[in-house]
Parts: sequence; structure tokens; C-alpha cells
Amino acid sequence: MFVPMEPAPPRTPAEEARITAMVHAHFDFLWRCLRRMGLAAHAADDAAQQVFLVASRRIADIREGAERSFLFETARRVVSDANRTVAKRRERMHDDDALDDARDQGPSPEDLVGHARALALLDLVLASLEEDLRVVLVLFEIEGMEMGQIAEMLAIPAGTVASRLRRARGEFHSAAKRMQARTHFKEQGR
Repeated sequence: MFVPMEPAPPRTPAEEARITAMVHAHFDFLWRCLRRMGLAAHAADDAAQQVFLVASRRIADIREGAERSFLFETARRVVSDANRTVAKRRERMHDDDALDDARDQGPSPEDLVGHARALALLDLVLASLEEDLRVVLVLFEIEGMEMGQIAEMLAIPAGTVASRLRRARGEFHSAAKRMQARTHFKEQGR
């Protein structure tokens, strides 16, 4: 159901410049986070736009220097909302045939097929992790953030970040091995 948004309040030139700078500085980071939180590429584009719309409406509330944290937390809420409204997608992520479906994503040159398969497997494995574990793993391993930065961004103790990262790595490796075994078994059955 389409719900029209209320018009944005008038902004000062300084606020407009800040919004523009925020988009330029953080769009790539935000889009990658949205993808690794389980959104498809086309959905990540829409979600990123939604996050920046929220930020533009709340620009006066965003503390200087805390833009990245605000955007990340908003992105988590957007992904959570998207996951609730698209329950069928979550079911598909746990389907044994999901990896095979992901492999057949349109024609591509042979050298890109391996890369596409690896990304599909990464998405499946990440989707199998609890959100708290997935977030820490993505920020540390994929985004290259330090534990202190993650702790500050998520407003949790550094020890909690370390514990979640350790658990996430273990669960990630276990899930990856299971999915690789399934893939190998299916390929042998051909």
C-alpha cells in the first residue's frame, strides 16, 4: 500500500550542503551494508534512497560527526521493515535450491560466473546468521572497521563486539561448509 510522505521541512543552504556531503561520503558504505544485511541489489538502491530521505528530514537532529552511525542505524531499521514485509524471500534463503537459483541469474561472461557464485554464497551464509552477529561480522570483515568503531557505532561494549565477532566467524564457517557440501552433493548428482 502506498503511503505518501509528508513534504520535507524547508532547509537552510548549510543543511542542504550537509545532506549532499553525507550522500557523497557515505553512499557506498551504506549500499554495501544494505546488501550484506540481506537486500538484493535493486532493493538496496531503494533502501539507500529511503535512508537518505529519512536523514534529510532529520538533518537537524543528526549530531555533527555522527552521520555514519545515524545512517547505519536507519539502514538497520529499513532492512528490518523490508524483511518483515517480504517473508517469502526469507523462506527462499533457507531453501536447499536457493543456491542453484542464485547461480542462474542471467547470462554473464564465464570469468564473472565464479564471482557471482561466491557473492550468492556469501549472501546466503550471511542471511543465515542472527542479525546482531551478521552486523558485527559485516562491519569488521567486509567494511574493515575497527572493533572500537563498531562498539561506538552500535553503542555496545568492545567486549561484546569481540564476542559477537568470534561467534559470527564460527557460525559463518559452519554455514559455509554446509552450503558448499550441499552444492558439491548436487553437482555430483547431475
